Amino acid sequence: REAQLTHHQPCWINTNNTTTCPNMLFRSSSLTRTFRTFSTNPSNKIFQLGKLNHVAIAVPNLQQAAAFYRDTLGASVTDPEDLPEHGVTTIFVNLPNTKFELLHPYGENSPIANFLKKNTNGGIHHVCLEVEDIEQAVQQVKKMNVRVLGDVKIGAHGKPVIFLHPKDCNGVLVELEQV
Repeated sequence: REAQLTHHQPCWINTNNTTTCPNMLFRSSSLTRTFRTFSTNPSNKIFQLGKLNHVAIAVPNLQQAAAFYRDTLGASVTDPEDLPEHGVTTIFVNLPNTKFELLHPYGENSPIANFLKKNTNGGIHHVCLEVEDIEQAVQQVKKMNVRVLGDVKIGAHGKPVIFLHPKDCNGVLVELEQV
């Protein structure tokens, strides 16, 4: 039987312009080390990363969270929008330079319900970054050994989106959205 243990050590840039991040794996009684390599060579870049689109916050009470941003902080908030295909109800908090996306579970299979089981007070769920061409971005991140979660689908803004695995993004769930 194998049991995986992630060992948090810093990554380093190699002389060939790649980044190496060690992981520790235990196999029975022997210890083996595996490495995941990410290229940092800017000449490989085929897409341009855009601005921060939004920060998504999972909340246990959507109306209470919206009231906090609207009534306490004076922000403009949108009406709730159900997105059954994503298992969420969203409200956007509009800020001068970006947005917060308040997320609440919709339906029994909501990924936000699982998040809130582990984080009962809510918390930051993901960050969304803009890209000009989602297909090129997906191709590039895969080439750089970054895992994508699922397929490209239409997001809350009616635009194509994809999520990147948090284990490949410094512990952060990253959403890429085509603008």
